[in-house]
Amino acid sequence: MAMQIDDPPFNLMSYARRGPGRRDSVSLAEFRQISRTVCRTPEVMVKVLSRGAADLSSVRKHLDYIGRKGKVDLETDDGDKRAIDELLDDWDLGLDEYRPQSELSATDSRQAPRLVHKVLFSMPAGTPPAKVLTAVQNFCREEFAVKHRYAMALHTDEPHPHVHVVIKAISEQGERLNIRNATRRQWRADFARHLRALGVPANATHRYVRGETTPRKSDGIYRAALRGESTHMRERAESVARELTKGKLLIEPGKASLIGTRNEVRRAWAAVGDILIRERQPELAAHVRRFADQLPPPLTEKEQLAATLSNNVRRHGPYKPPVR
Repeated sequence: MAMQIDDPPFNLMSYARRGPGRRDSVSLAEFRQISRTVCRTPEVMVKVLSRGAADLSSVRKHLDYIGRKGKVDLETDDGDKRAIDELLDDWDLGLDEYRPQSELSATDSRQAPRLVHKVLFSMPAGTPPAKVLTAVQNFCREEFAVKHRYAMALHTDEPHPHVHVVIKAISEQGERLNIRNATRRQWRADFARHLRALGVPANATHRYVRGETTPRKSDGIYRAALRGESTHMRERAESVARELTKGKLLIEPGKASLIGTRNEVRRAWAAVGDILIRERQPELAAHVRRFADQLPPPLTEKEQLAATLSNNVRRHGPYKPPVR
């Protein structure tokens, strides 16, 4: 089996291709990631928070939030614990805020550039919080040392331990950090690698590879849903309930795309299983086939809400939308 440690990240869909370009072997790195994925090793989460990063007041508010109003230490890139005012002065964010504003005209519709990037690193409940923090510290040193200033705080007040990191957008060399989709994918892989180095099982794969179809929500919606306070999700649930009451759930346009992607994923996993058999890895091949067979049905968000509401009806009786 062709095995090189520095192979590129596992790309499942390259095995689903027909003709030229189709993969016919797996590297050592891919072998390991296939094993982690089909054994359902816990997946890391790296989320870039979009709002409140372009003005000093919003940055201060976010730092106050992650520092729990002084109850949680803010650890900086130099290993010190800093108060918010001291950190903001040290980073010269006031100057960074003033410069772009002076360059924009009163009629310019462009948004002010970010002063910082706000990133959340998280692991499922049960992961040792101290190791999550250490993995994020190691990741940040590797990724940002002597380039971008950063501060972080560990939160353990929710079941899943997570670390908030605030990264100064302009480096010490004057270069702006731009976070793209490829950047996020690489950060997930690197975070998982640092966790594994600490003995924590961790994986980083695309959601479609694992059969997940629930659309990603903004951070505000996500956190409100966790608290049971999401207006968006409540309105979605009420809309689905009305359709169910009428006896017909309208199919969303994205359903056909979900089914097409799921068929591609199944074909790719089948091809991986065949390769593993040829390379005398029958046990892992059997895991791959079971994993592919057990992928959940490709449901849209509306269909998932409908299933949840139907289950609730069976348990607690018919759903009654609130009177407005």
